[in-house]
Amino acid sequence: MSGRTWLRPSRLLSRRLGVALLWALLICGVAVTVNVTGIHVVGSIDAWERWLLAHSTHFLAWRLVLYAATASGWWWMRQRLRQREPTAETHQRLLRVEIAAVVTVVLLEGSQWLRNG
Repeated sequence: MSGRTWLRPSRLLSRRLGVALLWALLICGVAVTVNVTGIHVVGSIDAWERWLLAHSTHFLAWRLVLYAATASGWWWMRQRLRQREPTAETHQRLLRVEIAAVVTVVLLEGSQWLRNG
């Protein structure tokens, strides 16, 4: 890929990128809607924050279930990819992605733990 290839409009406005942006906007919209609805239901931002803090254990359990489901899907995909591409380069790529994912999850959960004390 040359230095300017990624600047082509067909590359920037591809269908795949459009779908990814649409999903990102949808997720952000759902998050905003849930927060605004929660604030409205409990009456104030402070009450919403107290409610979130009081239920943080439930959210931790939910995140752990999501992490487990994601890890299960990742393991299944990893096995298929390793069978299809058994090279050392593929193994190194997967290892880098796995390390990055684990570090990201640890940092996110660590920041939650430090914030909520």
